[in-house]
Amino acid sequence: MTFLSVNVNKAAVLRNSRGGREPDPVALARLALAAGSHGVTMHPRPDQRHIRLDDVLGIPPILGKAEFNLEGNPFASPRVGYPGLLELVRRVMPAQVTLVPDGDGQLTSDHGFDLSADLSELEGLVRSFKQDAVRVSVFVDAGCSGLERLKACGVDRIEIYTGPFADAFSSGHFAPELDACVRTANEARNAGLGVNAGHDLCQANLPVLLQAIPFIDEVSIGHALFCEALHDGFGPTVRRYLAILESRRITP
Repeated sequence: MTFLSVNVNKAAVLRNSRGGREPDPVALARLALAAGSHGVTMHPRPDQRHIRLDDVLGIPPILGKAEFNLEGNPFASPRVGYPGLLELVRRVMPAQVTLVPDGDGQLTSDHGFDLSADLSELEGLVRSFKQDAVRVSVFVDAGCSGLERLKACGVDRIEIYTGPFADAFSSGHFAPELDACVRTANEARNAGLGVNAGHDLCQANLPVLLQAIPFIDEVSIGHALFCEALHDGFGPTVRRYLAILESRRITP
């Protein structure tokens, strides 16, 4: 069975655009878990553009048997309000840490690690995370190779960056991108690695991906899920407001 981890970063984006406390990412995480989600994902950035330290610290008490997947760039140095990914992991002890090579200038994660250039530095970092008995997943591009080297340095899973597949799916011509995902998933499984997937997955394209790669362990979904929830839940919310006004109507 493929697990769903709901990424609640978008709640923090909305909150931070206005200030204050609403919407609360931890409260949204609690709703996701109540609805049956197998886990929660957060990806705090050093610039605190959305998820903040207090959001991360608020997740462990609400998890129950669900898993916390904490994403981040292991190369990013600590700064005010952001203690660094390794320190965050040691504070909250998530079930899984997903290492992602994103920089401050990136709007969102848009590529995996360059294994030929980054592996030597990653190897030492992976050992540090593994000392805390945390499952380590590494964000990779579909179509990459050399995954056996990740296994050798202690990585447990890869997460396939599915953005190109999702973009191609929306155009109706996605066979090459899907094939790249399949090849990478098969190589990972042959190397003894688990397979996660994430980025721009939605209700339309997810069944196609799972049909092609039925052994995916986990999908992390945030942006599309929040967009779909806005569409599917906005009407009922408006009707509830109208009902409140109707109930307070004073007959002249």
